[in-house]
Amino acid sequence: MNILKIDNLSKSFNGKTVIDNLNLTVKKHTIYGFIGNNGTGKTTTMKTILGLLKADSGEIEVCGQKVAFGNTDTNSCIGYLPDVPEFYGYMKAEEYLKLCAEITNISKEERLPRIKELLELVGLDRESSKIKTYSRGMKQRLGIAQALINKPQLLICDEPTSALDPQGRSEILNILKRITVETTVIFSTHILSDVERICDTAGILHKGNVVKEINLHESLGDKGIMMELSVEELKVLGDELELTPVSESKYRVENQPLQNIYKVLQDKGVYPESIVREKRSLEDVYMEVTS
Repeated sequence: MNILKIDNLSKSFNGKTVIDNLNLTVKKHTIYGFIGNNGTGKTTTMKTILGLLKADSGEIEVCGQKVAFGNTDTNSCIGYLPDVPEFYGYMKAEEYLKLCAEITNISKEERLPRIKELLELVGLDRESSKIKTYSRGMKQRLGIAQALINKPQLLICDEPTSALDPQGRSEILNILKRITVETTVIFSTHILSDVERICDTAGILHKGNVVKEINLHESLGDKGIMMELSVEELKVLGDELELTPVSESKYRVENQPLQNIYKVLQDKGVYPESIVREKRSLEDVYMEVTS
């Protein structure tokens, strides 16, 4: 079942087209990596899904309901984490989440158990300091707790790891991976390694449209055979293999069966320091479709 469906969405600003007949579906209980360079329309798309921007044309459905500009009924199904969440710095995490629970009309009986559950999820259950003392990573974790307070069916994250150190990024990614039992996640980012790590599907946004969708549970194909060769071995091989230099001692062979490569190496008496079958990465695919 699809939790999000976008049909022929278009949006322009001052005559410049940002989103151009965008079509997109996101399945329930998955993490969808929404990737593209800065300025390609990721944030515009997400704000339109939230009803904060008016589309020029097209339709959006969230949880089977149509999204309307300024009409936030569908937002009861959505949690949103911006790239830089803001808080009341004088509050502690539990106090802030109590305020969020009140605003979202969570019953008094449910509030404390839900807050306790979320603080444990994001690793802030033992934190007693005020939010103004938090690191960027701690604020992002609190932002996730805030976005999940009303048990949304869809969580939209706008570049939540872009300014974090490796440990902070890892913490956020682990949290997002754990919540898909109850929540679907749209993960907007330009950090492709993060997408490969946690996402089920990746959609590449380029020039206002999704130019390619990728199932990240499937192989992206072979890139070639990488070999580490000495200068002497390279001379012995001559032109027998079409070698593409990659670094000082590493060379790639493309579009040749491994069996043929082994035969040439054996005939020439060349035994590379290493020989590895390379798989295409998400970055390889991304560069192919956006170049």
